[in-house]
Amino acid sequence: MSRLSLIKAVLGPFLRLMFRSRVEGAENIPGTGPVILAGNHLTFIDSMILPLVCSRPVYFIGKDEYVTGKGLKGRVMAWFFTGVGMIPVDRDGANGGVAALMTGRRILEDGQVFGIYPEGTRSPDGRLYRGRTGIARLTLMTGAPVVPFAVIGTDKLQPGGTGLPRPGRVTVRFGAPMEFSRYEGMDRDRYVLRAVTDSVMTEVMRLSGQEYVDMYATKAKAA
Repeated sequence: MSRLSLIKAVLGPFLRLMFRSRVEGAENIPGTGPVILAGNHLTFIDSMILPLVCSRPVYFIGKDEYVTGKGLKGRVMAWFFTGVGMIPVDRDGANGGVAALMTGRRILEDGQVFGIYPEGTRSPDGRLYRGRTGIARLTLMTGAPVVPFAVIGTDKLQPGGTGLPRPGRVTVRFGAPMEFSRYEGMDRDRYVLRAVTDSVMTEVMRLSGQEYVDMYATKAKAA
């Protein structure tokens, strides 16, 4: 039994009871081949829920601090997050963005599922913010389809994104796959990258019902 299967077997029933997870559109995730899951990011527990509701393993980039903590808590977090597919990357370093992009490309070229939050960080206020174009680069470089998704309700269970979450209802909604083969070979065209990214974010907005803000979440947090 893989570590992911063990985590699903042990924690799955508990999390389903605690979060009463409802999954819509799971059939939109192709059963084989490379796939990009792109969605909103409301709070810390999004990255716990997404891998547990998908039938295929989902790999995603996470802060390296999630696996470098000390003591029992640090070891448990490292065991859990690496078990559910998190790949630690120092995103704050000089080459953090490039490292994350190349990691995603490698996963997709191996025919796996790569999860990404195009906003680049958690929403500071529950609204949906402008997506960064890394998502567009990945789909154009690899040809992998993008399946948009929305996690709904986690911000009510873990306000502010920290502390222990409370029990409640969480919905994970997947949209139809999006493919961008018409832009093949144009992964360096900034207008194409923005158009692809915006079309993905439009679908995420439709699935989530969030208000859209045409600015980066990091800028909103710094204001």
